Amino acid sequence: MKFSSLYCFLVLLVIQTEFGQNEETSRKERRKMYYRRQRKSSSPIHRSSRQLGIQQMRIVTPAATLPMVNLDYSTEEKFESFLRFPGVESSYNVLPGKKGHCLANGMTMYNKAVWSPEPCTICLCSNGRVLCDETKCHPQMCPQTVTPEGECCPVCSDTVASYLLLSSIALNDRTEFSGDSSEQREPTSLLHKQQPSPWVEMHQALRKEELQFEEEEEEIKQDEDREQKEKISRPGDWGRPPNEGQSREGGEQRPGEEGRQAHRHRNPARENEDDDEDEDEDEDDDDAVRGDMFRMPSQLPIPATPRGIPPLPSRCSLSYKTISCISADLTQIPPLTAPEITSLELIGNSITSIPDEAFNGLPNLERLDLSRNNITSSGIGPKAFKLLKNLMRLNMDGNNLVAIPSELPSTLEELKINENNLQVIDEESLSDLNQLVTLELEGNSLSETNVNSLAFKPLKSLSYLRLGRNKFRIIPQGLPASIEELYLENNQIEEITEISFNHTRKINVIVLRYNKIEENRIAPLAWINQENLESIDLSYNKLYHVPSYLPKSLLHLVLIGNQIERIPGFVFGHMEPGLEYLYLSFNKLVDDGIDQVSFYGAYHSLRELFLDHNELKSIPPGVQEMKALHFLRLNNNKIRNILPEQICNSEEDGDSTLEHLHLENNYIKTREISSYAFSCIRSYSSVVLKPQNIK
Repeated sequence: MKFSSLYCFLVLLVIQTEFGQNEETSRKERRKMYYRRQRKSSSPIHRSSRQLGIQQMRIVTPAATLPMVNLDYSTEEKFESFLRFPGVESSYNVLPGKKGHCLANGMTMYNKAVWSPEPCTICLCSNGRVLCDETKCHPQMCPQTVTPEGECCPVCSDTVASYLLLSSIALNDRTEFSGDSSEQREPTSLLHKQQPSPWVEMHQALRKEELQFEEEEEEIKQDEDREQKEKISRPGDWGRPPNEGQSREGGEQRPGEEGRQAHRHRNPARENEDDDEDEDEDEDDDDAVRGDMFRMPSQLPIPATPRGIPPLPSRCSLSYKTISCISADLTQIPPLTAPEITSLELIGNSITSIPDEAFNGLPNLERLDLSRNNITSSGIGPKAFKLLKNLMRLNMDGNNLVAIPSELPSTLEELKINENNLQVIDEESLSDLNQLVTLELEGNSLSETNVNSLAFKPLKSLSYLRLGRNKFRIIPQGLPASIEELYLENNQIEEITEISFNHTRKINVIVLRYNKIEENRIAPLAWINQENLESIDLSYNKLYHVPSYLPKSLLHLVLIGNQIERIPGFVFGHMEPGLEYLYLSFNKLVDDGIDQVSFYGAYHSLRELFLDHNELKSIPPGVQEMKALHFLRLNNNKIRNILPEQICNSEEDGDSTLEHLHLENNYIKTREISSYAFSCIRSYSSVVLKPQNIK
């Protein structure tokens, strides 16, 4: 009898111990799942999701006020094409920035451009000046905030965590949303992105889950208190908790026990991983949830796709306010109803037509890219673009248009119709586009015969015009007075008359390379009185001399690939402040074609001089007098010797400004060069002498 009693006592003791361990384990499992999700959020995949979420949050952050700091870039600073990059040489076809452009970190920014050089700074290019301001952070109305890495403003920890989890689910657990339910679900790419207020709805849904999580914890705590009271009220049954036998024998189970057991049966591998956790982690499990950790719910809500919005076609994607269907094999514009979308990309498809109702569901489009399709002029409805009251950028490059579409929105600031088959621009083609800043019509069949002289008259704000790769024989007439940059390369232009630029007093850059211009076909008054014209590119024409009557304001002259044999004397003498960049590579210059006065007027200003790939036999006269010269190319000529005073002036003690001197591929015997030939150059590594030709 005593043995039986002792045996029963031991059985009850074991059962009670096991129950306590199971109860403790169930509580620990919940905490382990919580911390495991926290650790996963720091893994590379989840970090990328978090960064994506933060980037999207930055987009919706209100813009900072401007300006605060004024960094004024002068013309001299803007044109330092190689000094900002030690060891990097200028390329032949680089045009320096025009007036109004800004140079920031070696990059040329157009006027009105906005960029963020640092996470906490926003800059604006305003007429050549860089105006920067530090981002002002809005106060966050939440108990805990976190400043993400690379950001300058704090955000609510719950908001970041919520977006992080939803992003990771959409990227990694798509199978959970497809085919598991009897209801027809929308594609996962539309989850949480087409909703009118995604941040508010996600935050509310996740907050609801957090409350449920807290309620479950409260229920468990109440159960524990009730059990403790029952133990005290029934001392004879102290070793056996209520319903313990039923739970083990298949009867009624404790609340939450069924879910925990099912979880253990469904995830045996996960259970094994839990057993292998470090002791440090077990210690963390016993601690309360830390305040510096993101609060994660045990389950994630699946936001419902708004009804009435059709799903995106296959191979299309949706990012912040942008739908991209690039090379998606579309034959027509997909029917979309999404008022929040501001950008639509339909690049590289087989679309042939644009009906009038094509964009009725996208009334707030600001940017539309239809490039590389098969759209024809007859396939565009007369009112296809009429309802797009906010459209600012339209790209129709690489289609089959023969005319500019009618009734384009007056809000357009940029229009690109390159590489089409445009054959006419009449007086009404560009009407009402008084806000257009950029117009690109390259690679078409335009000429002075099919472009009306009044076609550009409505373009009161146009500053950037590209008409390259067409069939113009003269400069187009009727250019707007606001034009600042004109590109006419690869045409058949033979002449520049006195009236070509009569009304373009703001013009700053003219590119006329690959035409048929001769120096005697440039009228003396064609551009000499222009006050803002700083850059001219006449490369690959039919010039035999450097043109006379160049603009007074000229800073940058490109004459590569002509037949130039001579630089006339005093041809640069009238320029103010003086020519800075002169590129004469790949011509036929000889020693007799350059004399002491050829560079007169540019000695104090010339910074780069390219005379490579010519027929010079000696260093041109006047080089030692160029006090601002930084870059001199004389490679690939026929130079045989270098006299001591051709580059360095022995009468002056100061160092030369030369930082790049190229003399390779000539016929110089390097051992015979005088030790004083390069004495004024600060670094001998700036002089390139090898290899040399042997003859």
